[in-house]
Amino acid sequence: MSNVEILVPDLGDFKEVLVAEVFVKPGDVVAPEQPIAAVETDKATMDIPSPSSGKVVSVEVAVGDKIGKGSLLAVVETTDTSNAETSPTASPPASAVPAKTLDAGADFSSSAYDLVVIGGGPGGYSAAFRAADLGLKVALVERYETLGGVCLNVGCIPSKALLHISAVKEEAERMAAHGVTFGPAVIDLEKVREFKTATIRKLTDGLAGMAKARKVEIITGVAKFSGTHHLTVSVDGAEKRLEFKSCVVAAGSSPVALPFLPNDPRIVNSTGALALAAIPSRMLVIGGGIIGLEMATVYSALGARVDVVEQLEGILAGVDRDLVGIWQKRNAHRFDRIMVSTKLEAVAANETALAASFDGGHEEGVYDLVLQAAGRRPNGGSLNLEAAGVIGEKGFIRVDQQMRTNVAHIYAIGDIVGQPMLAHKAVHEGHVAAESVAGHKAAFDPMVIPSVAYLDPEIAWVGITEDAAKSEGIAVKVARFPWAASGRAIANGADYGMTKLIFAKDTGRIVGGAIIGPNAGDMIGEVCLAIELGADAIDIGKTIHPHPTLGETIGMAAEVAEGVCTDLPPVRR
Repeated sequence: MSNVEILVPDLGDFKEVLVAEVFVKPGDVVAPEQPIAAVETDKATMDIPSPSSGKVVSVEVAVGDKIGKGSLLAVVETTDTSNAETSPTASPPASAVPAKTLDAGADFSSSAYDLVVIGGGPGGYSAAFRAADLGLKVALVERYETLGGVCLNVGCIPSKALLHISAVKEEAERMAAHGVTFGPAVIDLEKVREFKTATIRKLTDGLAGMAKARKVEIITGVAKFSGTHHLTVSVDGAEKRLEFKSCVVAAGSSPVALPFLPNDPRIVNSTGALALAAIPSRMLVIGGGIIGLEMATVYSALGARVDVVEQLEGILAGVDRDLVGIWQKRNAHRFDRIMVSTKLEAVAANETALAASFDGGHEEGVYDLVLQAAGRRPNGGSLNLEAAGVIGEKGFIRVDQQMRTNVAHIYAIGDIVGQPMLAHKAVHEGHVAAESVAGHKAAFDPMVIPSVAYLDPEIAWVGITEDAAKSEGIAVKVARFPWAASGRAIANGADYGMTKLIFAKDTGRIVGGAIIGPNAGDMIGEVCLAIELGADAIDIGKTIHPHPTLGETIGMAAEVAEGVCTDLPPVRR
């Protein structure tokens, strides 16, 4: 045994660096390459690792200390003399290596990756690809045969493919009012499924190609932690060990299963609904959120009659009630009942139907299909987080702005770190995690994260809602521009729509916004950017928007806030 001094390496042009974090204390046992401390410059944060295994004898620095090249960080009593150095330096990231195919008999134990990502969804593959672009040797563990996760395979993308079909069918039917009449739609369910599957395949094939081009090694299997620097991956029934320097957990979430429902193939979650096995005559949707209502839209357009049951006081929680009112008026034809403030008490299954009973005096309903859309839960409980020392709570993992967990070299992103469970949030978190692993100075610190309900019509919102401002006592100024005054909306048959902007009364800056109408999700990004840049109504209103477009309603709503909109009757003061 011998003592090894861990010193600050040469950091280039920087004479002094700041100690950002200290990860160990005297008495701790460390492994080779385990970070001892993190130092920070104005350009990057760098972990300084232990050169070998051993016990920490002393820690010579504290957070906030300014130190320079050669400063003593810690002393480690090591049992690994082969790796012992008296002046270790932080190694640059390893270059990416050629991808290789791993079968069930492959031995991972000798493969030490700079980064292993658990989960191949939007957040996971974004983290893996970004890390590879930064020169790291990366492996991506995904339990399914294709990348893309829930979003691409059984979520966002297939649902949008089906919603597109539904929207085109119903728009064609509405064209009769404008003088163009088509014959009754003939639905070939097999071809509908083929279109959905082809959409998914095109994207998953693209991801596989990008992984190969970046030399990201894809390992198909189920991963669990077996130590602070190791995973056990189940591949074709065999368990193999995978070694990593850093890890990003992007394991996602799963649909909530209501325990009192019977085990019956006619009771499905969102994945089962997207399989589109058949079109029911009558369908019950449990949960009046985005997922439930998107599926209700698809099945209604294809011929089903739909009931919705929701425990909360209203559907689409988090969306302002004026927008929800517009949506419900446009969609009254889809539903026999929307039962809010109502609990589903039981579902009884027989050979011909599913009978559902509700509280609140609602009559029993008889259905051919029941969709569980009562929310999602994180997958953290299946990862054996305790083996790595990662702290989880009810399947969620706490992280800081660099997406680090309480274990400095393990990161987490996406659904597993909390709400909102949205793919676009996970992508940005994945980039931050990868850049942090690579030693870059990065943080996830957005002012706002937008949400979109891809319904008919679409609803998009971001920032503070009008209802939330009222309930929280926040002083705001609300400006609405009705699309009945938009030439493009009238020409498109979308004069029911609305754009709403919300400004802080004290600063005049925009703090929120919402849009209902065709392409609302495509337009909400402008509102996001305006919030991030601290724009006020003058900034937005004076920005010239092309005419005639739906997007110009954002500029007109800002003009309403300023009292200078000439596309609406004058406001009497």
